[in-house]
Amino acid sequence: MNRKPTSNRQATSQQNWLLVIGVIALTVIPLVFVRGEYGGADGEAQKAITEIQPDYKPWFNHLFEPASGEVASLLFATQAALGAGAIGYAIGLYKGRSQSQQSDDESPSE
Repeated sequence: MNRKPTSNRQATSQQNWLLVIGVIALTVIPLVFVRGEYGGADGEAQKAITEIQPDYKPWFNHLFEPASGEVASLLFATQAALGAGAIGYAIGLYKGRSQSQQSDDESPSE
């Protein structure tokens, strides 16, 4: 009887659940304990630059200015989803390739 794969799966499962709990904690704790307004880094950077050098002129202008904050949020969420999809695809592709190579290496050659 070979029990090693089962215990390895259990350890991996436990690690996955700990990672999920950690991500949830890192998401919820700041929302509960940090009070105030949540803003983007762009506004903070612009404010800091204006304080340091009031006559600063940007090098470039926006190519596209969204009609409202909701449209800007939609575009940001779409960009984030596309990026996450591309990263997930790449991870899945490389994982599938490594599993395929492992199964080829383990199969008996004739």
